[in-house]
Formats: sequence, structure tokens, C-alpha cells
Amino acid sequence: MSKKRPIVAELGRPETPEETAARKAESSQRYRSSKTFQNLVVALVASLALVLVMWLVVLRPDPTPADPIDVEAASAEANVVLQSDPVVPVVPEGWEANAAEVRVGNDNVAKWYVGYITPSNGFVTLNQASEANPTWLSNLLRDATPTGTATVDGLEWEVYDQREHEDVGNLEFAMSLEIDDDWYVLFGTAGDEEFTEFAQAVSEQIQQ
Repeated sequence: MSKKRPIVAELGRPETPEETAARKAESSQRYRSSKTFQNLVVALVASLALVLVMWLVVLRPDPTPADPIDVEAASAEANVVLQSDPVVPVVPEGWEANAAEVRVGNDNVAKWYVGYITPSNGFVTLNQASEANPTWLSNLLRDATPTGTATVDGLEWEVYDQREHEDVGNLEFAMSLEIDDDWYVLFGTAGDEEFTEFAQAVSEQIQQ
């Protein structure tokens, strides 16, 4: 016995198979349209979120510049650790200190470390240590071989010119000096003129 089809209130009679198929097709179409609209909304929200992130990245305010490093003040603290007075080079105007501190390596040798960025965006550093030795020097300069000497303000420095070498990092050019068990090592990427200025500034302070 076949099951009677339910009476549809709007029609006052049972649906015909054609009407049932049409109703289901219309319902399916409405569902698909609804999903399409939802997907559009999701995509729009995602796009707005991406634009917001890009705006925050591009237009965020610059960070507050760091306070200048006071090399003189740092040297007073370093004097407590070192066995000799830390050298504070009097560098030309426009040079900016990016480090001034005592560092202790794996060999437990304490050194006074001062680094500067030059006006041409070069880099130079002073490494001063007491109670060091040739092994300390070799390790610091990564076994660089001296290529000559240079007399600066009456002091004879060993020179290590590695500018033609590859993968030397900040050790493109270096100078070393030992006076009464105190060791002074300069190295960096600055050009000849700036490096000479730095070596003169250090040599003058060593002899004061």
C-alpha cells in the first residue's frame, strides 16, 4: 500500500512530483547563494585584516633612538676590572660609539672593548687587555699573519692587512701593540684614512 503524500498548506493539496523537485531545487539554490555570500564576507574580512597588518608594519612609528654610549663613564667602571687604565680615544666628530664595556673570553682574559661606527659607515674597535699573551692575540685575530709594521705617534704597531682575503668579517685590517704586558689590538672595516685617525687617537692616549 503506497504512502499518501502530505498536503501542502499553501496548495491545499499534496505536491506533485514536479512541484517537489522544483521546491528542492529552489531550496538548494538559496543555500548555495547563502554560502557564496558568507564566503564573500569571509574573504572581505581577511583582506581588510591583511591591509591593517601592512599599515601597521609600514606606518608604525620609528623606535626611540638609543641613548648615546658614554665611553668615558664606561671606562671608569672598567678600571675596576682591568689592571691598567682603559684607553678612551678622542675620536673625530661624527664617530659614534656602539659599544664600550669589559668582555671576558673563554680564556678568562678580561679586555676593554670599545667599538665605533665611522662617518663612512666603517667599523673600528679597540681591544685592550692586561695579563694577555700571544695565544690571546692569535685567537682574537683568528691566526692572522702580520703583513708589516706601522709607526704611529712614535709607537710601532704590527699590521695585519687582510682586505684581499675572503670571509674575514670585521678583521679586514688590524693592528697590534704590546707595551709592558699591556696589549692593544685595533681591527675593523674602515678605510686607510679613518683607521689611521683611530690608531693615532689610541696611540696618543696610550702615551699620556
